Amino acid sequence: MRQRLSAESFARLVEQAIADLPGEYARLLDAVAVVVEDEPPSGVLKDLDIEEGEELLGLYQGLSLHDESFFRAGGQAPAQISLYRGPIIRQCDTDMEIVQEIGDTLVHELGHHVGLDDDEMPY
Repeated sequence: MRQRLSAESFARLVEQAIADLPGEYARLLDAVAVVVEDEPPSGVLKDLDIEEGEELLGLYQGLSLHDESFFRAGGQAPAQISLYRGPIIRQCDTDMEIVQEIGDTLVHELGHHVGLDDDEMPY
């Protein structure tokens, strides 16, 4: 388990993971902001019933494409994927594992963007 990686180094690995995504996933990211946070907020962990000892690697926030409407009310925040640096680093031993985990997390969260539930995703 790796313990340290600077925010700048992690950001470079995020860029690499995004560049490595297959085209169909990369195109979906055109409409979704990707942000990196050090740790998930405690309120999010509580809302999602994440128990102590479990890690949240990423979170999709926004309407899915399935629920999106041309006629929706204004003021809705744009879709966003949060990647949580600390939990991802703690899951991995090498930079390549981190890039793979970031890619897997992005694909999972993009699944939510297209309307899939957790039980409908491959990982």
